[in-house]
Amino acid sequence: MAQTILVVDDDPVQRRLLEAAISRSGMQVVTAPGGQPALDLINGPRGDQITLILLDLVMPDMDGVEVLEKLRTTNPDLPVIVLTAKGGIDSAVEAMRAGANDFLVKPASPERITVSIRNQLKIGTLSGEVKQLKKRQDNKLTFDDLVAASPEMKQVLRLGARAAQSDIPVLIEGESGAGKELIARAIQGTSQRSGKPFVTVNCGAIPENLVESILFGHEKGSFTGASDKHLGKFQEADGGTLFLDEIGELRLDMQVKLLRALQEGEFDPVGSKRPVKVDVRIIAATNRDLGTMVAEGTFREDLYYRLNVFPVMVPSLRDRAGDIAPLAHFFIERFAAEEHKQVAGLTPQASQLLEQFNWPGNVRQLENTIFRAVVLCDGASLDVCDFPQIAAAMGVEAVSRQTPGTGAADPTPQTASPYGLRVTDPSGQIRKLEDLECEIIRMSIARYNGHMSEVARRLGIGRSTLYRKLKEYGLEGNAAADADADADAILQVG
Repeated sequence: MAQTILVVDDDPVQRRLLEAAISRSGMQVVTAPGGQPALDLINGPRGDQITLILLDLVMPDMDGVEVLEKLRTTNPDLPVIVLTAKGGIDSAVEAMRAGANDFLVKPASPERITVSIRNQLKIGTLSGEVKQLKKRQDNKLTFDDLVAASPEMKQVLRLGARAAQSDIPVLIEGESGAGKELIARAIQGTSQRSGKPFVTVNCGAIPENLVESILFGHEKGSFTGASDKHLGKFQEADGGTLFLDEIGELRLDMQVKLLRALQEGEFDPVGSKRPVKVDVRIIAATNRDLGTMVAEGTFREDLYYRLNVFPVMVPSLRDRAGDIAPLAHFFIERFAAEEHKQVAGLTPQASQLLEQFNWPGNVRQLENTIFRAVVLCDGASLDVCDFPQIAAAMGVEAVSRQTPGTGAADPTPQTASPYGLRVTDPSGQIRKLEDLECEIIRMSIARYNGHMSEVARRLGIGRSTLYRKLKEYGLEGNAAADADADADAILQVG
């Protein structure tokens, strides 16, 4: 998903020149011939796709300053670069006061324009990251802050939003790295407890002899080493939310005490002579099947039913492939800004590779993979060569990247071909022979630009056999369109 830049200029020649300069840097461009059309576009259904505006200051219908003033009332965070032939300090000051982020004087070189655009996009990305971190620190993260494009994940957000309307106990299930804690934080941030404490406890990481003390606290001198009074996690979360991660790892004797705390809203700190009452909302999470654990006797049935009042299942990343590309682009923008890299997105081949991978580590693995790729990337977009481990797991061969304009190779790995043939399906099973054959034929047609004689020769079959298989696999329409340039093949079939 490339960055989309809106160019606003009443001069059609200038619009075409700016569009060409920006497009060469790998960004998408939309244009508007004046101020009002630009505002209509921004406030329309495509407005959320625009990431920056390049705005002419002097236009007949509505000048740039008026556009800026109206824009800042509805889109205060949208970066705007003013570009005008009217130079001077007064013009720059006027534009900046109206809300411009940068000011360029015509004629500006394409390089200067591109650098200014990338700088503003980088600032915007870092600013958005800071805002999200602050919302997370203030426990005000909401579902609008999460990246979720797939129908499966949108259903999870709908359930989470319903759960946030009350203090009902929530059990979030899903594999490690799928984003269970983010869902829990969004439930808290959307509820009436927004801004209140959000305390996380990883039940599988607490030493067995300290579980009770960490959860419920202890009094001074209650056991050896207890030199001071300690408030437990329940008291720290008073008024807010206690997130019990990996609840299936909690040992049985502590499950009994946890059940009492949930039922009564009170507990006894270690060494205390009186119970402590708290107002805490409980959200638990697990990557294990608690129902099976109940049947095996390793998890208390009464606690299970107490926690599993409102279950939310977070699907694994491989089960919501529609989220892979949006998440990848989100991570690319973030890490590119942090690492000062000019990486704008993914090539189609890299995007296809990521979407076909199984992602056993889920979103956490995708995030770390993108981080590594951004750090190592020397190009404008991440390609298959920037994911050597993923490519190797998918059986895609890697060779060196060609240095533009020289024909020489640099040491960065790259696939020998943009076509990666998968022999296994997402579950790891061998694909059907006819599926592989269909994909090979389709790849060959693209590889040899629709020249059917060459395709048949390379595949080692006759042209009549090739066209029979095209019809068999339903490829004859696309192949016929691609084969217009291959007169010899068309005549042979005719």
